[in-house]
Amino acid sequence: MHPIFIRIGPLEIRYYGLMYLVAFVVGFFLMRAEVRRRGLGLSTEDLLDIFLVTIPLGLLGARIYYVLFRLDFFLRHPAEIPAIWHGGLAIHGGLLGGALGLWIAARLKKLSFWELADCTVPAVILGQALGRIGNLMNGDAYGLPTSLPWGIVFPPDSPAGQAFPGTPLHPTMIYEILGNLMIFGLLWWLRMRPAKPGFLTAVYFMGYSVVRGLVSIVRGDSLWLGPIRAAHVASLLLFFGFGIWLLRARLWEPSRERGLS
Repeated sequence: MHPIFIRIGPLEIRYYGLMYLVAFVVGFFLMRAEVRRRGLGLSTEDLLDIFLVTIPLGLLGARIYYVLFRLDFFLRHPAEIPAIWHGGLAIHGGLLGGALGLWIAARLKKLSFWELADCTVPAVILGQALGRIGNLMNGDAYGLPTSLPWGIVFPPDSPAGQAFPGTPLHPTMIYEILGNLMIFGLLWWLRMRPAKPGFLTAVYFMGYSVVRGLVSIVRGDSLWLGPIRAAHVASLLLFFGFGIWLLRARLWEPSRERGLS
């Protein structure tokens, strides 16, 4: 495993950036197909506008979240703050930033936020799976040491190799790729259900909370809130928050009307 996909003279293309680019492109076409299927009346230009709002805010939120949890390090090394190619994009921060961008876009386009979110979450979870390929090649988002036969020894110059040199580690990136692909398959199947706006979004957040909560048990580079992994706190809040809403609003039932939310 090596973080650089190709090098041409001084130009480097890294897997980390490449997989994010692939995720954005695939996500765009998935979202376009779903928007058209639901008849939301968005053109390709409208979708590009939405992406131009949500993606930068998502990346910004992901980086700010990560930096805040490791503020001592970044205060000592401020030049590392923009160096996202070294890793350090926290998904929960990205979801917060992306949700803000999507809300802004929904208002600008005069759409229901939850309908737009339902069109987006299948692309988001597939993008997360693709992004973890970049983490795997980069050697970040790594696991704890393991004696299991599928443990991976990462290169010594990778974040995982520096933290646990010469030690087999849980391939947490692969665990999450598999879990995210399962959620994608579930969402892609459920999207045909004539449910209320927000149904797919609730299923996404609940499903991903379970996957991330389980994977984080063996993560070796977790962000912490005191003695508790931050991912566990976020996963619990999202799972129960969206779970309560799903049940109380009976989101699985057919929607009777479309409107702004």
